[in-house]
Amino acid sequence: MSDKAKLIEGLQFIVTNLSQQADGHAIQSRIFASQGFSKLADKYAEHADEERGYVKQCIDRIIDLGGEVKIEAKKEAPVCKDALEFVKYDLQVSKDGLAWLAGLVEAARDDYKTFEILKEYYKDEEEDMYWGEGQLELVKVIGKENWYAAQM
Repeated sequence: MSDKAKLIEGLQFIVTNLSQQADGHAIQSRIFASQGFSKLADKYAEHADEERGYVKQCIDRIIDLGGEVKIEAKKEAPVCKDALEFVKYDLQVSKDGLAWLAGLVEAARDDYKTFEILKEYYKDEEEDMYWGEGQLELVKVIGKENWYAAQM
């Protein structure tokens, strides 16, 4: 497989999976809002918007590279009523995604435009991972009830 084909395949993987993740974050945002967790609702609504921006950039780059953008089937993802359980789930998604994304970023080193898109996306995902880890550490310090109260 050529480098260009590998990049197109990787970008398509991001389009498929990140669009679902954005939908999941939008859904979780509405659930958190209905539970009175306005801070979490706002965070995940903003996060969904950011993710959709990366999806658009990846679609545009696939087109620039001469690839064909696809709408692919996606695996079902959980919807959590418990905010803390979702933070744990989302943290694991970030960790798994970063492990995979690192290889694609490295493969894009000679394609500066793709590299820049992926590098920015990687930094955003890394920031999300650190946020999730920080929230779990905060729960250890202040307890679940106080953490939930702080999300209102």
